[in-house]
Amino acid sequence: MQPKKSRVIEKAIELLAQEKDGIRYANLLRKLQPQLPDLKPAVIQAAVLSLPAERPLDVIKPEKGLFLHTKFQGQKTIHTVIAPSPAIAAPIAPKEHAFYESVARFFEEEEDCSKACPVGGSKFGVKWGTPDVIGVQKARESDVVKFPTVILSAEVKVDGGALVTAFGQACAYTLFSHKSYIVVPANSQKDDLDRLESLCVTMGLGLVVFDHMNSDNPNFTFRARSRQFNPHPFYVNINMKQLEKELFH
Repeated sequence: MQPKKSRVIEKAIELLAQEKDGIRYANLLRKLQPQLPDLKPAVIQAAVLSLPAERPLDVIKPEKGLFLHTKFQGQKTIHTVIAPSPAIAAPIAPKEHAFYESVARFFEEEEDCSKACPVGGSKFGVKWGTPDVIGVQKARESDVVKFPTVILSAEVKVDGGALVTAFGQACAYTLFSHKSYIVVPANSQKDDLDRLESLCVTMGLGLVVFDHMNSDNPNFTFRARSRQFNPHPFYVNINMKQLEKELFH
């Protein structure tokens, strides 16, 4: 085990040993990063995701996104909802691409993606045709029942005034994605965000809000989960062929 990873794991277990209700993924990252200021957020995120596999005698995941110390296993607990943290004041917000990697890690954890990676730009060569992040849910060798592969796409916006554009792009991604998400700032205009949530629920799209001023701790929070669509097989295959190495090997 690498020294940096070991430090994260030991500190995470120390924190979990103090919380009988466990700690959710995003909250655990917030607690760890101030205590390990010399480590990059990506190092901490990767170590946290590996906790149950690296230390199965100390850490379990009783439900998606929740880490619990094994000494509290079996105890009746009531989990409280973690409110989004307030945006950190800053003169200039981070660029959109600064969030792509953390969005990918978020969907690996919260949507059980086998792999997710940033894409962005115009990789697929079609207007409104390239998501910022694409993930894949696929059966593992250990699975008794092999479920069909699921492609997940996400459109990220740091501009609260671009919600309608994000909605149109996410709709377009259902042509080749089984699940499609919009990821937008939590402090967007409340009426606009409420309307967007209603549209997402009506159309089956997913909606995630985040702190767009803090690329280290975005605090991603679901407001709606995507339903599963039936994308066109031709477009699924033609697009995934371009990401075969990143997502399927």
